[in-house]
Amino acid sequence: MSATFNLHNLPFSVLNEHEQEALLGAIQRIEYAPGDVVLEVGETPKGIYVLQSGRVAETDPAQQQASSSAALSVFMYYEQEEYFGSWSLFNGTAIHRFTAVEPTVCHLLPTQMLFDLIDSNPSFADFFQQNLRAKREIVAQQAPSQDMAEFMLARIQDSTIREPLIVPEGTSIEQATRLMRESKADCMLAQKGMRYGMVTGTDLLDAAILNHLPLDTDVSEIASYRLITIRPDDYLFNALIIMTQQKIERVVVMGENKKLVGVIELTDVLSYFSSHSHVIGLRVERAQTIDELREASFGLFDLIKALISSGVKTRFMMELLSVMNARILSKLFDLIVPKEVHPHVCLIVMGSEGRGEQIMKTDQDNGVIYRDGLDWPEMHKTMQKFSETLISFGFPPCPGNIMVSNPEWVNSAKQWAEKLTRWSKSCDGDALMNLAIAADSKPVAGNTALFKVSRNIFFRRIQDNDMFFAHFSRSALDFDTPLSFFGRLTGSGLDIKKAGVFPIVHGVRTLALEQKITETNTFKRIELLAQKHIIDQEVANNLAEALSFFIQLRLQQQIARVTETDAVHDKIPNEIEFKRLNKFERELLRDSLIVVKDFKRTLTMRYRLNF
Repeated sequence: MSATFNLHNLPFSVLNEHEQEALLGAIQRIEYAPGDVVLEVGETPKGIYVLQSGRVAETDPAQQQASSSAALSVFMYYEQEEYFGSWSLFNGTAIHRFTAVEPTVCHLLPTQMLFDLIDSNPSFADFFQQNLRAKREIVAQQAPSQDMAEFMLARIQDSTIREPLIVPEGTSIEQATRLMRESKADCMLAQKGMRYGMVTGTDLLDAAILNHLPLDTDVSEIASYRLITIRPDDYLFNALIIMTQQKIERVVVMGENKKLVGVIELTDVLSYFSSHSHVIGLRVERAQTIDELREASFGLFDLIKALISSGVKTRFMMELLSVMNARILSKLFDLIVPKEVHPHVCLIVMGSEGRGEQIMKTDQDNGVIYRDGLDWPEMHKTMQKFSETLISFGFPPCPGNIMVSNPEWVNSAKQWAEKLTRWSKSCDGDALMNLAIAADSKPVAGNTALFKVSRNIFFRRIQDNDMFFAHFSRSALDFDTPLSFFGRLTGSGLDIKKAGVFPIVHGVRTLALEQKITETNTFKRIELLAQKHIIDQEVANNLAEALSFFIQLRLQQQIARVTETDAVHDKIPNEIEFKRLNKFERELLRDSLIVVKDFKRTLTMRYRLNF
């Protein structure tokens, strides 16, 4: 009998050999005919049930009695190797009815044995105690399809940290050049008092040839003291993100109390990283024409697939792709907008792009802020070309026309601040949605000061306005989270943006605005809100895990549908089809949606939305 029970599936695969033997000795095999009730409402469960074969439906007879419909509403179907009854067991009595809908064989794991295993094995316990982060980590570790790339596990201190060439103050340019050649180095750190400055071979060449400095000039005078640094315990992948973002080839490693540890080079990072993201970045930077830039931008889809196949975490992926997209937009801005206009305009991205949470190209959300009184007759013609070119790059047009080609989203600094303020005072749904999108703005090209001035004016105007925040937060409750009262998924699929992503993003956005947090990324907003004790750390962890899981599921299904249809874009990018989920993903999805429902209740109480 025990030979038919699969110990290789979660959560039973986390048990040790002794625990598995105890489990096999305790389980009972029970057969059911179609229509047999496995567990009835009000009944005290004898344990949890694991399906060997067949199908079981979970229904609520009380709901059927209150409805004019003769058919029972099925909350969830359970199939081979899925388990059910744990919620009823911890509750003490069954709240729903579980019925076999076809010939079914179940294994019953008795209550006492279940509690013994929970007490002895924390990982096993996490599967029954709503620990979302722990459960996701267990699934990630156990999943046979994931091949976690070595660089994702590596930290800076575990990789090659190069001992830098350091020269003391008073070393001449000529001496520094000879030392660099002798050491076969392409950079050095010049010491000046307690500070270190970076000097590259290019800096030495520029100093001597272009700036005509005497060769006996102190090399510390040409060093750059604004060092880009990283901690030894940080992830190696973060070093790649920093290098991509800053367009540099080395990062200085600083330990505690700003103690110099060494330098990590791009070549060391790329030895761990094989998806060629930096190669795409270099192609973007070297693009001299729109056609060259377009060709480079289409490499992002292959990069995304490579990152997914390597098991790269969703947050890392979002950060890297956000940087890459920003560089593409910035480069296109440079190619299309006349250079003499650059100091007078600022290109901003909004929505998911502004938050750095867009991975697949979904739609454009961008705008322009320009200097008050700017005389640029070709502005709207140029912006029209910008939007059309982005479409040719694979960035679909925004359904709401929130693009620079729409004059409504091209404003002077004064107009933009006034527009944000006007939206904040309106009860109109479109105005509040526009404000939500604009609240996640970030500059990507041009004069960023224009953006900061407008944003700061808006922040000052909405502070101490409790009515604004109460009204603004209400949108987080607009969409239903498709769980029954007792936490089972309903239907055959769901719009994950409405059901899960938007309530978290908008609720966190509201709290961040209230606290004058300028960060736009939802994960970083959550961290800052926890630091300010606006939300509990456990709540913050669960919100971040749930949002990350929603984005991961959405991305997986987007990639699958695009690959299957050989399409350029996914026509239903926010649709999560339950049939594509395995049993563990369904379990995690249920847990994540419970987090959303709890967060909605928190917002309701904080902003008194039930009054």
